[in-house]
Amino acid sequence: MVNAPDHVDPEPSPALEHSLALDVMLIRAAVGAGRSVPAPEILSWGGQLVRRPRATGRRLADLARDAGRIGLGTAPPAPADRRFSDRAWSSNGAYRRWVQLHHATHRTAHRLLEDAALDDRATEKLSLLVDNVASALAPSNSPLNPAAIKEALDTGGASILRGLRNFVEDMSSAPRIPMMVDRSAFEVGRNLAVTPGHVVRRTELYELIQYGASTERVYATPLLMVPPTINKYYALDLAPGRSVIEYLVAAGFQVFAVSWRNPTSRHAALGLDAYVEAVIDALGTTRAISGSSSTSAWGTCSGGIITAVAAAYLAAKGRGGEVETLTLPVTLLDQQVEGSSRVLLDADLAGLATTRSARKGYLDGAALSEVFAWLRPDDLVWRYWVNNYLMGRRPPAFDLLYWNADSTRMPAALHRDFIDLALHNRLVEAGSLRCQGTPIDLGQVTVDAFVIGAAADHITPWQSCYRSTQLLGGKTEFVLSNSGHVAALVNPPDNPKAQYERAVDTPADPDAFRASAEHHTGSWWPAYSAWLTARSGDLVPAPQQAGDPDHPPLCAAPGTYVHEK
Repeated sequence: MVNAPDHVDPEPSPALEHSLALDVMLIRAAVGAGRSVPAPEILSWGGQLVRRPRATGRRLADLARDAGRIGLGTAPPAPADRRFSDRAWSSNGAYRRWVQLHHATHRTAHRLLEDAALDDRATEKLSLLVDNVASALAPSNSPLNPAAIKEALDTGGASILRGLRNFVEDMSSAPRIPMMVDRSAFEVGRNLAVTPGHVVRRTELYELIQYGASTERVYATPLLMVPPTINKYYALDLAPGRSVIEYLVAAGFQVFAVSWRNPTSRHAALGLDAYVEAVIDALGTTRAISGSSSTSAWGTCSGGIITAVAAAYLAAKGRGGEVETLTLPVTLLDQQVEGSSRVLLDADLAGLATTRSARKGYLDGAALSEVFAWLRPDDLVWRYWVNNYLMGRRPPAFDLLYWNADSTRMPAALHRDFIDLALHNRLVEAGSLRCQGTPIDLGQVTVDAFVIGAAADHITPWQSCYRSTQLLGGKTEFVLSNSGHVAALVNPPDNPKAQYERAVDTPADPDAFRASAEHHTGSWWPAYSAWLTARSGDLVPAPQQAGDPDHPPLCAAPGTYVHEK
């Protein structure tokens, strides 16, 4: 197992100001960075500043006074900032003043934005722009960074040459952002996705992996795990000791996992209906192989949306008994999200996004990676700019960041369907969404459900995930992990930072849930295992081989689709 170095934090802090829900990320990834620059709002801001010369002049005068105090050395210290942790930033007068002036200028830009009194949508767009520009202009990103100068002197200039080489390599192909992980440290099937198993079904859209039992007896009801459609499945089977699949297999569950194909333009027409049909097909295969009359279903993020729709479709067809339980980690069924995501959501951009992906036949995963990175530029762009280019070092070896960089495409039709689903929030109103012509009503899903949110999630805010408890028709439990969107899944019991909140009741108000929730130290995995155990039937002899006569083993896990680029 490769652990993250201390300075690597692939998840945002709970105090993150800006977040983008999945639908907004899908739109911005398709239209490109150029169309995401709020040019009309910039002009409006400039116009307001010109029309309010006194207020503008007062702010600029304040900045001039701040600069004077900084120059004289009488200004208060700049706020603590890990970008300036090198001792030279505080001990050297020139460096200290540079940091103070940077913070003062950033602060003044936000005050000028407040003075403009623009509408919420324009203010939020421009606030994100101001922060991104300030991040780019941070003194730490300059070649004059004292740590970079020391490194150049210590290496006789070799760090500069290595940095130039790293820059050329990173910019030669999309996504054109600094590399966040040393890819040479990992290989899928060697030290990632290594839980033993076999592919027992392969279709045009997915492979189904059956994991080999590690206990003499297993629970009769199998578990099917459906990953997101945006990244590869092995976040669920990341590395030994950090794999939820490995953990559940060791707990005695019969675990199956879907591995989505990385689509190309020839798969452009595969939309939500096709993916729902694939999940239903996989559920049927797990029942056939295990001999069980039902299957517990787990769906993560976009895979959770598909799995929930599949469960509702089966219920509408009188086949609800084919699903035993439903588990939904970091999944938005009610896609009404407040804050940045709402004000940045633009119907015109949504139309342009679907048009562009339709022209290509898919949404490129590399574009989505760029959007994700520029949402958190200090953590995911400029930190690696300094490390890779100014210091001339290789990025760290961290399994989660390797998985994040192993992006996939999304068929144009599925891209269109997800955006439509979010723009109209179709899963909230029964019948608003039709799957294969059948009205979908999540209230008809009456099985027990286990819903997981993440307190530091910037893609699926936990309050929005919580609202799934009010949409599903069965008894639902909710767990709130203290992690971020992905780290909530990679949450092994030996994680010293893990914490979660859990309550038996799920009132309509998420704040009421949190007020009554019991706080637990440690991972939520054991709590989930106990919950699933109570709903997985009797213990039966473990299968001695993979598949059955109709579904013979095709190859060893992790299969072939996971390697498609």
